[in-house]
Amino acid sequence: MGITARGAGLLVAAVVLLAAGFRFAYPELTLLGVAAAGAVGYALLVALWRPRLEVTRRADPDRVSRGEPARMVLTVRNAGRLRAANLLAEDRCGDRTVPVPVLRLRPGRDTTVDYDVPTDRRGVVPVGPLRVTRRDPLGLVALARSYSAVVPVWVHPRIHPLTAVPTGAGRSLDGRVDGVPQGSITFDSLREYVVGDELRRVHWRTSARVGELMVRENVDTSLPRIVVLLDNRATAHPGRDPESFESACEAAASVVAAALRADLPVSLLLVAPEGLTTPEGPAGEAAGAGIGPLDRLAAARLDTGDATAALRAAATRLRRDRLGDTLVFLTGPGGRGELGHLGALRGAYPSVVVGVFGATEPAPAGATGIVVVDAADGAAFAAEWDGVRRW
Repeated sequence: MGITARGAGLLVAAVVLLAAGFRFAYPELTLLGVAAAGAVGYALLVALWRPRLEVTRRADPDRVSRGEPARMVLTVRNAGRLRAANLLAEDRCGDRTVPVPVLRLRPGRDTTVDYDVPTDRRGVVPVGPLRVTRRDPLGLVALARSYSAVVPVWVHPRIHPLTAVPTGAGRSLDGRVDGVPQGSITFDSLREYVVGDELRRVHWRTSARVGELMVRENVDTSLPRIVVLLDNRATAHPGRDPESFESACEAAASVVAAALRADLPVSLLLVAPEGLTTPEGPAGEAAGAGIGPLDRLAAARLDTGDATAALRAAATRLRRDRLGDTLVFLTGPGGRGELGHLGALRGAYPSVVVGVFGATEPAPAGATGIVVVDAADGAAFAAEWDGVRRW
């Protein structure tokens, strides 16, 4: 609740008039003081009335690529039974506010407002809550309340079509690494039986020991597994609002989309995992619980932590876990001199591709067997990527 400047002035005047009226026995001043105090009290009662509003919102769509249109449809319903709602309301959309007219909204009726969501920049645009301001007719008191939760709109990086996809490598049991054109099934883990599983996949010995049916999970080791490592360190992308980071995000989105289109396993990692923004509010937290790789790219931001320690930790994890057979590392001009850290990963990843964005001169190869792609932006990276003949 907030009292306006007019209300504060009238309240001070009421106190002064009442004090002067009682002190000097002027009934006229006392009457004016009572009237002023009564006006402030009436304003408080009017502002305290809480309208019963039901607010629903729908993003159409809630996930778009940068530059594509997106709209927010907002419906406000007066759930009260007696009074019409005549309010000032505004909806938050990112860094701006959108006026929402709620004028003479009778009980049981609703009004719908739709507006464009800005998608000119990659990121997560929080939309909401609806802020309703209740004022008295004299403008003495203003009370603002929030309705509905925050709904995120995910603005993904632009995706540039890639025609080439790494063929991958399959590891045989004797340690050799070969390109495998056809599948080989390898045991991965055990899980509980669910309706629809084939009985020939039941592991009877384990089932007898634990007392319930357990089923073998197999994986196709011949499928190429692609790991995309996005360098989100601020030192790798110097400058204010660097375009090199946006280009790296576009390249990462393009590689991820190409892998998913080819039904290939793909993982997206950030050098500094804490460099992620999360939507605000319960709805945003629920949406952020199961976000995909493109959503993570939308939420990625530059991290200002210890750059060297972050890169070493990422390289250690990649070498220890061996998450795939093709590693794609995307960095900016500030990461040109640190490509040597990737040389130690050649034993774990047969194919290593490095994309450097925004560099003024060609990047060093870093290590034998590493493919280095210098590109000005995401579109140039896509053209260079399709021209690679050796993975």
